[in-house]
Amino acid sequence: MAKSKTLSFIAEILLIVDSKQGSELKSRFQAARQLYNACLNEAMVRMELVRKSEVYQTAKKLPREQKKQRSTMFSEARALYRYSDYDLQSYATLVSNKSSWIAKKIDSNTQQTIATRAFRASEKVFFGLAKKVRFKIVSRFRSVEGKSNKQGLRWKDNQLVWGKLKLNPIIDKSNPVIQHGLSCRVKYVRLLWKEINGKCRWFVQLINEGVPYQKPQNYVSNGVVGLDLNISNIAFVSDNHAGLLPFAENVPTFTKEITKLQRKMQRSQRVNNPNNYEADFLAKKGRKAVVKKGKVKKGSRNWKNSNNYRKTAQKKRELERRKTAYAKSQNRKLVNEILRHGNVIKTEKISVKGWQKRYGKAISAKSPGFVQSELKRKAESANGQFITFSTQKTALSQTHLDGTRIKKSLSQRVHRDVTGIVMHRDIFSAYLSRYVNEDDTLSLQDAVNEYPGLESILWSAWQQYQINCEQVSESESRLSHLSLEQFDLKAKTVNQIAVMGEKLTQSLPESTLL
Repeated sequence: MAKSKTLSFIAEILLIVDSKQGSELKSRFQAARQLYNACLNEAMVRMELVRKSEVYQTAKKLPREQKKQRSTMFSEARALYRYSDYDLQSYATLVSNKSSWIAKKIDSNTQQTIATRAFRASEKVFFGLAKKVRFKIVSRFRSVEGKSNKQGLRWKDNQLVWGKLKLNPIIDKSNPVIQHGLSCRVKYVRLLWKEINGKCRWFVQLINEGVPYQKPQNYVSNGVVGLDLNISNIAFVSDNHAGLLPFAENVPTFTKEITKLQRKMQRSQRVNNPNNYEADFLAKKGRKAVVKKGKVKKGSRNWKNSNNYRKTAQKKRELERRKTAYAKSQNRKLVNEILRHGNVIKTEKISVKGWQKRYGKAISAKSPGFVQSELKRKAESANGQFITFSTQKTALSQTHLDGTRIKKSLSQRVHRDVTGIVMHRDIFSAYLSRYVNEDDTLSLQDAVNEYPGLESILWSAWQQYQINCEQVSESESRLSHLSLEQFDLKAKTVNQIAVMGEKLTQSLPESTLL
């Protein structure tokens, strides 16, 4: 019988670690890392043997209609070469016993969780969810977790206990989030470290049973919310509210500081590793001849980094960490703002990975994929839904309320409907997404009937977006607030739906015809 699953949430607490305890923890993490790499290597070897076996190759050739026979043959191939979670846990115990120092540092339960972690990484490659696995170096192996809270790595009497090692936490008694986490039953414990301001800080994560603490202002309402996800902002329309909100608002990018540090790091590497670079050469820049730096030689692996280089790299990592932390904090506020107006989210099926190829730096700074995943997770945990539909079938940015589709360039941010409606492109697309059915068809009649009731809300959202654009710096304003969007809101009438026989120019004010 399968084990029943219960809801879980994480409570993270900072630990008090002195130099002696920190040294012991680092040695234990080193043992855990080497055990993980050994298990991962063994898992990949067994996976390749399974793939090359005759039973597996025969099962692949069978038609997909024969599901039961295919599944049985696949299971036989995996059992033949002992490619399973249980078998890899046995291998981890064997490796730990042969190298006695690993067995002294890591308990048996933690050994099993490390083996499971390695097996799941190999399974992603086995099922085509990943192209390769990554063996962990010291700086990449940052967490170890227990199997249960009964033995091994566990939380007991408000302490982290790992064998003879006992670590006290820093508990804020006035923090309701921490107090709620401490009051719930602990399933298992995860120990991790983070580099903050160049120093190693240790944290414990309690994986608790139940639901996380919900702040009073972060409530979730019932209702339908239409979304339009963009690279730098997101538009949403609910039953009684609408908005066009930017991602990671007021987040410092540290662009100049990071660029300066990168140049300093590159100069240091060139001085300490001259043999890893090609010779400098002369190149023409107009009528002048300038000296160009040589590129890195292919296959260069032996690099010498000075102490100044390491200090500069640490400063760069700290700036990037701060930027990421700020962006996540602002984007989480944005997610909570949307969920206050509804828990049934409807949006287009968008590939953020495709955006990364074209807008790499913008995606890194704004993180629209993080917002999308957070919306899905929080909406579903609040008994809601996250519904996606095809962009090709609906084409909301091109659709007019009479059913026609007219293409427009990405620079055109105003939607001028043939029925006389003028609205911001993203807000109008978010409005239409509310009326997309389960079969990816748009119910235009419902959209036309309900537009008069939501028109004032949509206009208020556009007006607020205009005000926000005017408050940003002049350079930022030129990017986000195009001249095509400038119009007189006061001169616009409330009802924009024109009579189908009248011309579009007669139903629009002069200020909109730019």
